[in-house]
Amino acid sequence: MPFKTPLGGQELPPDKDALKPEEAELLQKIAAKVVRWQMTVPAILFLESVKPLNWIGSQAMVFFEPFVSAIFNVTEYNTFRGMMERRENVERLLQKIEELDAVQMEKEWEIKKAKKAEKKNKHPGFLRRIMGRKKSSDKIPPKNKSN
Repeated sequence: MPFKTPLGGQELPPDKDALKPEEAELLQKIAAKVVRWQMTVPAILFLESVKPLNWIGSQAMVFFEPFVSAIFNVTEYNTFRGMMERRENVERLLQKIEELDAVQMEKEWEIKKAKKAEKKNKHPGFLRRIMGRKKSSDKIPPKNKSN
């Protein structure tokens, strides 16, 4: 996969392109939290805007490590900091967030669809109530022609 640098394109070695299992698990965990907190759009906007500054951001994470270590797990924090030094991992995180958000949106869509169908069956329409019909499958009896 070509990787653009200020001095031109270069090929990444295949061993650096793959994620370690703990890195993949950490990306999954972070993306799941972002989607669970319904912060998908702000997270994508932030990550896309700071993608060119990923190395500077990882160095800022080094600066804030003493403050963060009092609250968070230090090994996961260091793993995440190391991952964010590589630009392709920012893109991987974005893709994982978008993937989990699509799954979440599909689940919400199915729940809304089920609730709407339940509401429709529970409360018949205005005309059905007036005419005394319970379901749309009930038919109006035909008129008798006695001429």
